[in-house]
Amino acid sequence: MTEPANPFFSYEDDPDAPGWKRWQFRDPTRFNAFIEPLLVRVDDGLARVRMMPRHDHSNMRDQVHGGALLGFMDVALFAASRGFGVLSAGGAVTLDLSAQFIGGGRIGVPLEAHIELLRETGRMLFLRGLVVQEGEPTIASFSGTLRKSTPPASLK
Repeated sequence: MTEPANPFFSYEDDPDAPGWKRWQFRDPTRFNAFIEPLLVRVDDGLARVRMMPRHDHSNMRDQVHGGALLGFMDVALFAASRGFGVLSAGGAVTLDLSAQFIGGGRIGVPLEAHIELLRETGRMLFLRGLVVQEGEPTIASFSGTLRKSTPPASLK
């Protein structure tokens, strides 16, 4: 995978979390800033993408809002793909995301998406995952398809 000269995301060792990478949009005014920073770790073919849910992610039940969970699932597909080494920054779009909500997530306790790459083709990535939280049953399951794109000439 060739990195663009000016990548949209940083993907670097996190000094506060040994063994984890920090995956973050370089432009803090974009949507991703709503759930960042994200931490990524790949162990035995499974990507773990972690976020810390805050009050602004909560619903009226003081749990993680379903919309925040969906946003996390979508962005986690890209972070995991970067962790797997099959995608560089800005190189894909979401074709579909299917989610099943199973339980509520707590605010202030790290959420993790555990994602596996089911298959990669020339232009497609097929992934599935679970959203989990320490001390809780599974919060959600999801699957998604990403379509890899050719970066603009300015990024080649």
